[in-house]
Amino acid sequence: MRHFGHIAPEVRQRLFHREPCAFTADSPPHLLASALGATLYSPATRPRLADDIMKQAGRGVISMVLCLEDSIDDAEVADAEENLVRQFADLAARDVEPPLLFIRVRAAEQIPDLVRRLGTGVRLLSGFVLPKFTEERGVPFLEAMVAAEADLPADLASTASPASPASPASPAGPGRRLFAMPVLESPELLHLESRAETLAGISRTVDKYRDRVLALRLGVTDFCSAYGLRRPPDMTAYDVQIVAAVIADVVNVLGRADGTGFTVTGPVWEYFRVQERMFKPQLRRSPFLEGRADELRQALIEHDMDGLLREIELDRANGLQGKTCIHPSHVLPVHALSVVSHEEFSDAEDILRPERGGGGVLRSSYTNKMNEVKPHRAWAERTLRRAEVFGVAKEDIGFVELLTAGIPG
Repeated sequence: MRHFGHIAPEVRQRLFHREPCAFTADSPPHLLASALGATLYSPATRPRLADDIMKQAGRGVISMVLCLEDSIDDAEVADAEENLVRQFADLAARDVEPPLLFIRVRAAEQIPDLVRRLGTGVRLLSGFVLPKFTEERGVPFLEAMVAAEADLPADLASTASPASPASPASPAGPGRRLFAMPVLESPELLHLESRAETLAGISRTVDKYRDRVLALRLGVTDFCSAYGLRRPPDMTAYDVQIVAAVIADVVNVLGRADGTGFTVTGPVWEYFRVQERMFKPQLRRSPFLEGRADELRQALIEHDMDGLLREIELDRANGLQGKTCIHPSHVLPVHALSVVSHEEFSDAEDILRPERGGGGVLRSSYTNKMNEVKPHRAWAERTLRRAEVFGVAKEDIGFVELLTAGIPG
């Protein structure tokens, strides 16, 4: 699989200075964490889930979460589990490569039970999403994953984790590598008096299981729920100050660029189509002046995408990568804005040149900014990781062209 792999090769050649790389579910964890992109959630109750998964893969979706938790009714859990088993068997029989698939569970005991029931279909499973994650609740989930891997058939050993057998992050036996994506959404994390202790506990837990934790996800809807809030469609998560404060603290503790941090993904955007707008649209007209792009701008505004685009940019500015999505229309904007611009790529390459190892300051090749080698090094390294999986746009290509090219004809 690869980002923008659903568009024609000749179109990719026109758009990209460097095309996105190809990867599989067994690629190195650091690459997969960067490649998650827009992770599309789907209720596990959907009767044609296997068809839905492959349909979305054909439209550029790279990662999906099949949800057994908040998106379904409590009374539907048993039926949803049975449906997952059937749908994974259906996918396995097709002999196709689906997106990276994760199951969001409610309780730790579901993990070994589902792994057992999936049978050989488990080879299509990349891992589990762990809700309401804290140190106390998270450890049983992660221990359950270790136990489930130990019981997997030996014929899946070729995709075992390369981590040390002595580490709790390693499969205890020859089982398939399964990743965890904890969701940080508990009230203890939101409440000021317990936030520091909760973050410290989460940090201890994910550090102990570092090789197993692919990314940390933010449950902003649950944060808002704790205070009876819901952000309107013309405001981002960063306009809700109590939410913005938690995001900042999570990145501060868990998203550091010194080798101790993790990939932290952006929060969900809840809206599909705006009914009534209080504020002016947030999309400037000038980038959309050519061809059908003005129609695209209007469609984005009508479907409330201008707020989404702004939030995606704010996600990256605040240290987040990728985004949780609950509607297919959100996927392409996330991916288009994840492509590294030619200017960003030029800056990153200049900063990381071997001869610049001693530091210093240089004018950017675009002659519009200062690149200070030592302070900007971590940014440059992160930018090149993003460039590997999302590609580098050509010098005259912007997000409008990438959006337009990815829309089905």
